[in-house]
Amino acid sequence: MERLIKNIEMRGISKSFPGVKALDNVNFVIQSGRVHALVGENGAGKTTLMNILGGVLSSDSGNIYLNGKEIDINSPYKSQEIGISFIHQELSLVPELNVSQNIFLGREISKGFLNSVLMVKKSKEILKRLALDINVKKLVKDLNAGEQQLVEIARALSKKAEVIIMDEPTAALSEDEKQQLFDFMRKLKRQGVAIIYITHHMPEIFEVGDDVTVLRDGKFIGTFNINDINSAKVIKMMIGRDVARFFNRKRAEPGKTVLKVKNLTKADSFKDISFVVREGEVVGLYGVRGAGRTEIARCIFGLDRYDNGEIFLDGEKIDIKSPIESIKVGIGFVSENRREEGIIELMSVKENLSQPLLPWINNYGWIKKKEENRIAEESVSALDIKATSINQVVNTLSGGNQQKVSLGRWLAKDSKLLIFDEPTKGIDIGAKNEIYKIIEGLIEKGKAILIISSELPEVIGISDRILVLYKGELVGYYSYEEVTEEDLLLSASGVNNKKESEK
Repeated sequence: MERLIKNIEMRGISKSFPGVKALDNVNFVIQSGRVHALVGENGAGKTTLMNILGGVLSSDSGNIYLNGKEIDINSPYKSQEIGISFIHQELSLVPELNVSQNIFLGREISKGFLNSVLMVKKSKEILKRLALDINVKKLVKDLNAGEQQLVEIARALSKKAEVIIMDEPTAALSEDEKQQLFDFMRKLKRQGVAIIYITHHMPEIFEVGDDVTVLRDGKFIGTFNINDINSAKVIKMMIGRDVARFFNRKRAEPGKTVLKVKNLTKADSFKDISFVVREGEVVGLYGVRGAGRTEIARCIFGLDRYDNGEIFLDGEKIDIKSPIESIKVGIGFVSENRREEGIIELMSVKENLSQPLLPWINNYGWIKKKEENRIAEESVSALDIKATSINQVVNTLSGGNQQKVSLGRWLAKDSKLLIFDEPTKGIDIGAKNEIYKIIEGLIEKGKAILIISSELPEVIGISDRILVLYKGELVGYYSYEEVTEEDLLLSASGVNNKKESEK
C-alpha cells in the first residue's frame, strides 16, 4: 500500500500562553516508516507541539508542510482527515464495550439500526491485517493493558491513520506487554506507518526508535539519528547539564531497626515475607508486576489486611487496621497510583500537603489556616515545588511537581518510615534527579525507607539492600555492593534464588 504521507515538516513553530512561551521556533520532521522519539522534561513543550499537529491548538507562528506543500491543520478533524492519530497516555477505550464496538466507536455502522454483525466482521478483518489475535467480542475491561493499547492502535489504523502519535504508551505495561507493543510497532514501520513516540524511558528510545528530537524549555535542541547518539548525550541536552550519575549518595552504617516484618502472609498475594528496614537505610523491593511488592506495602500501611504474620515498629508489635493508624504511628505511603491515591487533583497544593495533618491542625473541626499555610510554604520551599502559589490547583502542575506534592504530604508529618511505590514513575529525567535528592536528604536525617521500583538502575543505585520477589515469595537478598542487573532479572524470573539470612 502506497502511503499518501511521505513526510510532515513543522518549521519554526512558536506558541505562547499567558506568561509562558511554550514553544520557541521549534522544528520537527516526521517520515513514513520511521519511529521518531520526542523527548524532553515535563514542560519542555512536547504535548503543545503534538496538540498543534493534532489540530487541538493553533501556533502563533510557523508552518506545517505535507510532502513539501504547506497545509493548515485548523482542527482535530482536519488532522484526522490528513491521516494523523493521537493516542494519549490515558486510553480512550470504553471498558464495558467489546473490541469491535471500541474500534468503531463514534463511527458505528448502521442502516437505521446498529449493524453489530458487520462491525464484528470488519473488526476481524482489521485485526487480521495487523496479525493481532484478539477476540473482537471480548469486553475491553477483560483485556490486559498491552492488548488494550493494541486495540487503541487498531482503532487509529481503522481510520486510515498514517502517522500515529503515542504518548507514554508503556506506562501501564508489563515487560512482556511492552515487547508485544514494540514488535507491533516494528510491523507498522514495515508497512510505512510513521510513529511519533513520546517517552521518559531512555532504553525504549534506543530499542525501538530511528530518530530522536530533543526539546528543552520550549526550544528545539536538535534531531539525531539514533545510531549517532547515546542516552548520556540525550539526557544532557534535555536538562542542560551533565549527569554522570544520579545515584551518588553517601553510604553510612544504618541505625536501629525501625520496621520489622515477620512471616507476613496474604492469600493469593504473598507468603512468609520477613525483612527489616533500619534508620538511614533504603531497602528496595524488586519483582515483575504481580510479584506481590505493592500488596506488601499496602498491608504494612493498613490499606489492606494480611492473613498471618507480624509487623513491628521501633521494636513494638503493631496491628494497623487503617491508614489513619499508620499516620499516627509515623508511617507514610507514596502510592504508585498518584492520580487516584497520591494526590487530590482538584484541591490546591496547600490542601494536599496538609491532608495527613488535619487531625493535628484543627480546632474543634476548624482548620488552623495560619498553621496550614505555614506547613505548605515550608514544604513548597524545601521540595522546590514549582507552583504560582500554595493555592494553585494540583492538576495544573507538571507530573514531577505533582509527585513532589505527593511526597511532601508525608514529609510535613515527619514520618519515621516512608514507603515509596514507584516514586519516579511517569516523570522526566530532571524531576527524577530532584526526587533522588529528596530521598537522599531523608536518609541523611535517619529516615527508614522502603522503596518499590521497576527500573533496574534506580533500584540498584538508590537502595542499600534489595529484596527480590517472585510469585509472592522472597527469593533474593542483595546488598548494593554486590548486585548486578542480571542478578535481579534472574531472581525476578525465578531462575536464580539467593536466599540468605539478613545481617
